[in-house]
Amino acid sequence: MSAVPLGPVFVRLWSATALSNLGDGIRAAAFPLLAAGLTSSPVLITGVAVVGQLPGLLFGLVAGVAADRFNRRSLVLTTDIIRTVLLAGLVVLIATGAATIWVVYGVVFVSGLASVLRDTTAGTLLPSIVGKDQLDRANGRMVTAEIAGNEFVGPPLGGYLFGIAVALPFAVNGGTMAIAAALVASLPAMLQPAAAPAGPSRARLLTDLRDGLRWLIRRRDVLAVPATSVALAMTDSAWFTLLVLYLRDVLNLPGIWFGAMLAIGAVGGLAGGLVAARIGRAIGLRWTIVGCLVVAAAGQLALGTTSSTVITALVLASSSLVFAVWNVAARTLIQRRTPTELLGRVASINGTVITAASILGALLGGVTAEQLGLQAPFLFGVPLLIIASVAGWWALRPTTP
Repeated sequence: MSAVPLGPVFVRLWSATALSNLGDGIRAAAFPLLAAGLTSSPVLITGVAVVGQLPGLLFGLVAGVAADRFNRRSLVLTTDIIRTVLLAGLVVLIATGAATIWVVYGVVFVSGLASVLRDTTAGTLLPSIVGKDQLDRANGRMVTAEIAGNEFVGPPLGGYLFGIAVALPFAVNGGTMAIAAALVASLPAMLQPAAAPAGPSRARLLTDLRDGLRWLIRRRDVLAVPATSVALAMTDSAWFTLLVLYLRDVLNLPGIWFGAMLAIGAVGGLAGGLVAARIGRAIGLRWTIVGCLVVAAAGQLALGTTSSTVITALVLASSSLVFAVWNVAARTLIQRRTPTELLGRVASINGTVITAASILGALLGGVTAEQLGLQAPFLFGVPLLIIASVAGWWALRPTTP
């Protein structure tokens, strides 16, 4: 039996998301290269990555309130236009020799802020476009597009374009964003929250956030998603940020293997996005979410106790696959069980938790590796993931009538 088509409106949203994430991947490679050409300070160069993550941590919750308060299609369209204008301005500054490291910081921060608002809001559009029974398939395709753009195609394309001309990757990114904006503009105008209170204010903002948190705390089945997100994001970040050292010092591999391992991981992620809906339908969201945590723990245990290139490649592929499957299952669960007027806030809470846990995990991974060795961060994550899987299994148990 063939699957029911997701429809032309979904195809337009998916295409806009694919182009947006392709641009994110291009910038991920081009911005550090541009920074390295403008300054020789290691602190300022690494600061570009930090500045890019700050908006998600500082304004992730606010983005959720905005997605629930205002017209969602208009918000996505506005953020795409803002990023297009920013990139066009940066291209002009690079071409005229007026670009500085501080300009890069400003563009990275503002575009990062726009990306947080866009990603949060775009996720809330999906339940208005496809039926609840098709959300898993739709999310699988969205996650696949995100991985393909952010990890598989975008970064190498960004590096290649930068090698041709410094301004070229940003010009291409601006073009993809302009097309994405046009696609979003073609979406039906009725895609908006059920209730959109007028007039932003600090008091109203805090009230909206409190309402979202209260609802989430009362729903243990939905709360299980951000709760398990903490464990998965923290442990994944703790070891992944040290992968380049692990390959060099533990496996004794040359530097070229780092790119090869990243590519293997990206392939696993693409496969995970494609099969996530089938897995979820075969075993259910509860088994899927908990199973992903258990498989992730097994992978980290393998990396922490062995020194095999083959096992490392298999773990990278399986870890990326698991993360993609878990991502689809988590999004689908939130979208199916959260009222539309709260969807932005609940999704943003999960996104903010992931960002904070990733930063904390990277810091803990570095400290643990320095004190106990490069394989220690892998083992550190195993008990945390097991505890999270048990807690998730309990929280996602069916409720009795």
